[in-house]
Formats: sequence, C-alpha cells, structure tokens
Amino acid sequence: MDEKFASTNIENQKFTSNADSTDYESLITRLKEISANISLLEKIILK
Repeated sequence: MDEKFASTNIENQKFTSNADSTDYESLITRLKEISANISLLEKIILK
C-alpha cells in the first residue's frame, strides 16, 4: 500500500511540475505580448 501511495505521489508531483511549467510558459508569452503593446503605444504617443 505504501508503494502505491508513493507511486501516486510521484505522478502527482510530475503533473504539478508540468502544470507549473505550462503556467510559466503562458506567463512569459503574455508578458511578451504586453511588452510589444507598450512599445507600440510608445511609438504612437511619440509621433
């Protein structure tokens, strides 16, 4: 029973790690989009 619990715990950690990685990648993508929008707005304002 302990082995089954340990196996399940390891699988849960892998899933959580994968989800964290996906969240991080999504955040980086969103921040790049925001940065691009800010740059565009700066160019428009400075015209």
